[in-house]
Amino acid sequence: MPEAESLRQVAHSRAPLSTWVGIVLLFALFGIIVLAVIGPAPRGSTYEEKRAKKRMENLKTVRDEAAKALTTYGWIDKKKGIAHIPIDRAMELAAAELAQRKPAPAGPIATPEPQVAAAPASNAPASPAPGASPQTSPAQPAASPPAQTAVLSSPAASQPPPGTASPVPGKTP
Repeated sequence: MPEAESLRQVAHSRAPLSTWVGIVLLFALFGIIVLAVIGPAPRGSTYEEKRAKKRMENLKTVRDEAAKALTTYGWIDKKKGIAHIPIDRAMELAAAELAQRKPAPAGPIATPEPQVAAAPASNAPASPAPGASPQTSPAQPAASPPAQTAVLSSPAASQPPPGTASPVPGKTP
């Protein structure tokens, strides 16, 4: 019987080797099949080409609409009487309107009045003496900063001088 056990050991030792060889051959066969199916297929991406064509069509449509709006007459709101005109004609009308206006001389620039500062509320000096310590003693409170009073400008200073054009056409100050 010792011969039967030795045959079993040999059979068991060769079985895993044959199994590994079979697995490797199976993977190699699978790889060859995959390469045969996918290999000759074109590698180009039609998806990006389709998207690029669609973007170009959208851009062309938008540019055509903009060109049409800039070069034609049409109603914006017919009930209110608002229409659009071609940009070339609008520039001609604006240039003619500006040529009819006479340039007005600029008026004097109003300078703001100086602000008046109130006197300090305490009797302490406004600035410390040279060589003195900037710290205050606990018995003496720190001086509060001087309060500033706002001076209102007169209404005449806020209005433009007579004879100058108003910044908004049709409205006077």
